[in-house]
Amino acid sequence: MVGKTNDFLIVSKDILPEAILKTAKAKELLVKGDVYTINEAVERVDLSRSAYYKYKDGVFPFYEASREKILTISLILENKAGVLSHVLNFIASLKGNVLTINQGIPLQGIANVSISLETAGMDDIPENLLNGLGKITGVRKIEIIGQT
Repeated sequence: MVGKTNDFLIVSKDILPEAILKTAKAKELLVKGDVYTINEAVERVDLSRSAYYKYKDGVFPFYEASREKILTISLILENKAGVLSHVLNFIASLKGNVLTINQGIPLQGIANVSISLETAGMDDIPENLLNGLGKITGVRKIEIIGQT
């Protein structure tokens, strides 16, 4: 349809209906090659074919929506030497292309940082990038504040 745009939301899995979660799981089984047909996939996750077809075009993992996009994240970092450097090195290790970095003046031992990065050339999915950043010592909080 000409002029049609898709509106997307990032929603926690915890609040989604079971049919949507099962549709996502069925699609994942197909992509990974664990099953070869839609029939096998829906049987494996105990979902009706009609529910699968109803939701299949509107359900996809976060990383699929974020591939080849610009992702902007907000981080709260401890004001310690090397924390931001570790964050940037981790992004670089996954071949994320940092476009901008904005850091506020540290107050009360923490600094607010926003980073925009291009995900097109990354070796891993953005979900794993966020999980890995969260494991870095000195990273207190991570939020996605935008994506294009």
